[in-house]
Amino acid sequence: MQKLLGSMLAAVSAVSAISVPSLEAPACSIGKGSVQYDKSVPDLAAFPKTQVDVCYDDTSIHITFTALEETNFYYNESLTTNDPIWAYEVMEAFVYRGTNDPQTYLEFEVSPNNVTFQAWIFNKSKVRAASAPLDTSFLTQPLTDGITAETTLDKDAQTWVSATTIPLGLFNVDDGQAAGTEWRMNFFRTVVSPDTFPDQLLGAWNPTNESNFHMTPFFGHISFV
Repeated sequence: MQKLLGSMLAAVSAVSAISVPSLEAPACSIGKGSVQYDKSVPDLAAFPKTQVDVCYDDTSIHITFTALEETNFYYNESLTTNDPIWAYEVMEAFVYRGTNDPQTYLEFEVSPNNVTFQAWIFNKSKVRAASAPLDTSFLTQPLTDGITAETTLDKDAQTWVSATTIPLGLFNVDDGQAAGTEWRMNFFRTVVSPDTFPDQLLGAWNPTNESNFHMTPFFGHISFV
């Protein structure tokens, strides 16, 4: 029993001691904060280059995802809003207002054919432990809520870009009050082809140490300046 407890404490300590990146994101009228990543999850191998640009205005967070070195553009045409588009190719943002490692956060995804997934995630363990709750509460009227996405594909250039908006009100930030707020976020991309499906390549801004995006101690710090 003591040996098991010691192993559990060591694992918790290892997660709590990780270093996470940070980003300053300005108002969109001034510019954008940008991150790039090209490492896979969890082995840190080469991964197709990906860029994420973040800024805010009076009412919304603006996140622009750019997938570079894309060869598949693989999605399932039968899937619609809040369906499991994550099984194919998507770009994702996990978003929380605050500075701590969250238990509850927004999961937002967009596919190359502009289908979106948006849900609140309750992740009691913060690392998607098998013994702890992981619950999903879907946002069923994203357009009404103010969640938008506009996606363009350029197969010749091997890119796809999704310009998205997420309302600040989802996080209890009143209109015009975003400056000075602090956030935790991580950004992800999945890569898969018809030949490799369902086995995906996974990439992240701050790669987790297992094939599991739902590890909030790895979320980066983002300041709205």
